[in-house]
Amino acid sequence: MSAPIRILVVEDSEADYELVLRELRKAGLAPSARRVADAGAFRAALRAGPWDIVLSDYSVPGFGAPEALRILRALAPDTPFVIVSGTVGEDVAVQAMKSGATDYLLKDKLARLGSVVEREVREARARRESRDALRESEARFVQFLENMPHAGVFVLDSEGRPAYANTRAVELLGLGADPSSTPDRLAATYHATVAGSDEPYPVEQMPVVRALRGETSRVDDMEILREGRRMLLEVWGTPIRDSTGRVNFALAVFQDITERRGLESQLRQAQKMEAVGRLAGGVAHDFNNVLTGILGYADLTLRALPPDAPYRADLEEIRKLGERAAGLTRQLLAFSRQRPVELRVLDLNTVVSGTEPMLRRLIGEDVRLSFVLASRAGRVRGDPGQIEQVVMNLVVNARDAMPGGGKLAIETSDVVLEEDYARTHVGARAGPHVLLAVTDTGVGMRPEVLSHLFEPFFTTKEPGKGTGLGLSTVYGIVRQGGGHVGVYSEPGRGSTFKVYLPAAEGPPEGTAPAPPAPVALRGSETVLVVEDETGLRELARRILIEAGYRVLEARDGREALVLAVKEPGLIHLLLTDVVMPEMGGPQLARKLASARPDMRALFVSGYTEHGAEQAGPLEAGALFLPKPFGRDQLLRKVREVLDAPSRPPR
Repeated sequence: MSAPIRILVVEDSEADYELVLRELRKAGLAPSARRVADAGAFRAALRAGPWDIVLSDYSVPGFGAPEALRILRALAPDTPFVIVSGTVGEDVAVQAMKSGATDYLLKDKLARLGSVVEREVREARARRESRDALRESEARFVQFLENMPHAGVFVLDSEGRPAYANTRAVELLGLGADPSSTPDRLAATYHATVAGSDEPYPVEQMPVVRALRGETSRVDDMEILREGRRMLLEVWGTPIRDSTGRVNFALAVFQDITERRGLESQLRQAQKMEAVGRLAGGVAHDFNNVLTGILGYADLTLRALPPDAPYRADLEEIRKLGERAAGLTRQLLAFSRQRPVELRVLDLNTVVSGTEPMLRRLIGEDVRLSFVLASRAGRVRGDPGQIEQVVMNLVVNARDAMPGGGKLAIETSDVVLEEDYARTHVGARAGPHVLLAVTDTGVGMRPEVLSHLFEPFFTTKEPGKGTGLGLSTVYGIVRQGGGHVGVYSEPGRGSTFKVYLPAAEGPPEGTAPAPPAPVALRGSETVLVVEDETGLRELARRILIEAGYRVLEARDGREALVLAVKEPGLIHLLLTDVVMPEMGGPQLARKLASARPDMRALFVSGYTEHGAEQAGPLEAGALFLPKPFGRDQLLRKVREVLDAPSRPPR
């Protein structure tokens, strides 16, 4: 041991003190020593320390090893204490060892003094290093626990008394080392219940209590109420055992998962709405095919009947009902975000205030309507007709919620959705928005109604009183415009619908489209009609032939390719369904483009242009006619394509 050893010697004899030092030097040690002979000097020396070891005579006048040992254990408990005496008996030495002395030597047998001192100092240093390392490890572990931002940590001792709580546990639940913070008191204080019910959570089933019994467990359905806020907790409990396997601590780790569960619920709802939207789009596609036939054949028959024909009125009623059904499919397409829109910069206040006359006719005299429009509400990008439809549908919903009358307020304002809001509301985006809010004083809604509110055909009204498409249309329009819609409602306290539309830059653009120029509905060109549904193909053929066109017809893409090869003359127009078996319309148009570069293309589908892209993307600028369409719509679109100054891209 090369470093000097600091030795404190309790000895009244200078000669014996020098004897000890000589023996240490003979052993190759370099003692840095000091002699004391009374309790006061001993205490003073200890306070001036530190010392590596204390060597003490057993009997010093007025002082001695037993008292020195008591003082040492009080002031420097980790310092080794070795008795070096000429008078101590073996029984006394053994008692001293039991009291804390680490070894004893007789003054006339000091040959092993150097090895004893060296050993005791080395072991003491090792103990200190081990203890310091343990303390450092504990400090790091505690620091780790303290810096856990989301997890609360709560520890009970084997008697069920609080032993430790990290900062998050204190912040979240007020847990601490207070003896009152026991599981049964906590359950009563925070009204712990099983999530989704008012049933008290059994204390004996709490993970920290089960951990005291030696069980590891986890629950994610513990709901507590603290300071008016309801929280859902996910809790793990595990026992901490000593070397014998006995449970001496119980550890509980818990997280507030209220926000996470809310997001999961919103995500499930969004996924459900997406799936329902795809279903609605498919239903609308098939429905539109049927309606195209109904409207088209009604048009053909009406043109063939004289004005006084007995069944003319019935046919006209059939056509009106077909148009009403087409309106329903348009609402389904709006919900599924497949309805074509013309987005432009709008002044939301102008669009909303423009609906006032219509809204006042809708709501009746027993509803008091008020507009609270921000004087400088921002611009939005949208379709004015769809924005008007959103306002109208929300107002009609509010009116129906107030059968006995009430108050209805329509508000606009500029808002900024923060990152926290966007993070906790699926579909919302952070940034500047313009808010459109519709608030009523009606009957309100229960949570189970709110969870289905925007689903197509969901309604709480009596049969025949509504289609259940109004709010689903609102949802689809707002989502298609990149916005977010939320609702707050309580039974008996009315409802507030909040529509957040992304703010747009630039001045408002004109809201009234230019009226279409008159178009002749007849022609003599050759049209290749490709449609896999026989009834619709026959309908298109009859409408076009009646208008003077020459028609080639094919059931699918492959048959159309064969016809195009055999036809010696020009084919002026390809009129094709988008979605067909084996080969869709866009693919057919591309295959024909090289052989017939002058042939133009018009795509039709029961899907909208956006939804039809599942059959193959339509090229930019491709001309499209959505089903259902009537005779005049088809002929006008055909003429528009043929009369265009240059061939549009396919």
